[in-house]
This record gives sequence, structure tokens and C-alpha cells, in this order.
Amino acid sequence: MGALVVGVILLVTHRFHGLGVLFDDQGTAGDGSYLPVFLVAAIIGFHQYYGFEACGDVAEEVAHPGKVIPKAMRRTIHVGGAAATFTCLTLLLAAVDYRAVISGEDTDPVVRVLFAALGEADARVVMAVVLISFLSCAIGLRAAAGRLIYSYARDEMVIGHRLLRKLSPSRAVPEYAPLLAAVVPALIAVGSLISPDALTKIVSFAILGIYAAFQMVVLAALRARVKGWFPSGEYRLGRRGLLVNVGALAYGLFAVVNISLPRTPDVPWYDNWIVLLSGGVVVAVGLVYMFTTHHCGRSDAPSGSAGPD
Repeated sequence: MGALVVGVILLVTHRFHGLGVLFDDQGTAGDGSYLPVFLVAAIIGFHQYYGFEACGDVAEEVAHPGKVIPKAMRRTIHVGGAAATFTCLTLLLAAVDYRAVISGEDTDPVVRVLFAALGEADARVVMAVVLISFLSCAIGLRAAAGRLIYSYARDEMVIGHRLLRKLSPSRAVPEYAPLLAAVVPALIAVGSLISPDALTKIVSFAILGIYAAFQMVVLAALRARVKGWFPSGEYRLGRRGLLVNVGALAYGLFAVVNISLPRTPDVPWYDNWIVLLSGGVVVAVGLVYMFTTHHCGRSDAPSGSAGPD
């Protein structure tokens, strides 16, 4: 609601451009192809339509999850994505000097627009609302990560499962899994202080990791569909399932490749490829962990619902 209110205010009182500016490259391509610029601009969509999977991580605590969780995921995409897109649009139309932003002269255009349009007092109120929304997102993701860790520990699929699967009798929530979900990000945040541009790298890696994880599920589902699998849960796409599956895989692979592309040739090679290198390290550690501990084969939980209704 805060994003929508701010967006409307910007459109009404602080708009300097029409919609045609969305189709103006502002000379960013120079004498070359616009494709690299387009690929960079496309990344904003990966950040806007993101986080919906967290609904599924808390499915065990929801009544009728087969019906409720898919609906919650769709609402997250529709409402959250639409609000983010609208806010980005209004900020673009409210920016006065694109050249200053592109050149780096204007290093914080979003804050500059808010202060110019709303004044210092109201802009600080908006920043407080943004901070609260960020905090709520962090709490929600931490809860989802904690539940995910707990579900693996319950099936004895991770090291330390005896501790991580403990539940609090009074609160009916995991005791130690949420703590682990808080400690690991905190260590990453502290470690990021050694890099001057750590935030961009951490966020990019996080987006890469989640999209790569998505594609594991999407690819497995597509393989199963081709081999004759038919979902039989409470939520089904019917004949659209295969088409949606293929489209999701294509979009996800595009996202993974686009996020991983090097874009700063003036820095050392390892810094230029840091997102892909980070993803490779995580995959390598995961493979070593899987083949040395053999926790992945311990679960006796149901593996699916194959077969037509």
C-alpha cells in the first residue's frame, strides 16, 4: 500500500517524462548493439517477481495447503510483482536527469527523487515504511529457511539433524533451525564488509541461487511429464501444464545465464565472474557433502503422486 501511495504521488506531482521514455535507450548502446543494455535492464524483472516460493516452505503450518499455497504463490506474484513494477515505473518517470544517473554523477537517484517530490520529513516516513517492508521480508524468508532446514532434519537428511529437528512444545515451532537460518546470513553480512561492492554481489548471487534451485524442480517435473507423469494433487494445470513447464524452464535458464554474465571487464577476472564462481562453489560443496555423508538417501517420505486421477 505504501508503494502504491508513493507511486501515485510521484505520477501526479513529480512526473517529468511520458511513457515514451521507456523506449528511449538514452544513448547507452553507443555505436554498438543494444542487446547488452537490454540484458542488464531485464535483470530488474528477476528482482520484482521473486520470493513466492517462501509460501511453500511453511505449507505444513497451513490448513488445506494443497489449495491455499498455490493461491498464495499466485497472489505474491500478481500483487507483489504488480506493485514493484508500478513503483519502478513511477520512479523512472520522476527521475529528472537520466544522463547523470547513467554516468554515475547521481549515485542515489531513488532517494533524490523521493526527497525532491515529498520533502525531507515525508521522504523519511517513506524510508521508514521501506525499512519495515524489508524487515518483514527478512523475517519471512528466515522463517521459510528455518522450516526448510527443519523438514530436512526431520527426515535425517542433514548433519546435526537430531538438534535441528527439535520442536518447541510451547510454541509448536522448530527451536534451532530458525537460529541457523539467522546465523548463516549474519556471518555473510559481516564477511561482506571486506568488499566495497558486496551488497550487489550478494543480492545477485542470491537471485542466481534461487533461480538455479527453481530450475532443478522445473526440469525434473518436465522430465517426469515427458515420461508420462500426471500430477494428482489438489492444484493442477491440466493441459496447460506442459506448456507452462516448458515456458518456466526457458525463462529460468535465461535468468540464470543473464545474472551470471560478466559485466565489469575493468576489474579482476574473479571479481567479474564472482556470481557464477559463487554458485559453482556452492554446487561443489553440495556435491561433496552429498557423496561423503549420504544423508540425501535417508528420507522415507512419499516421493510424489504419479498417475492420472
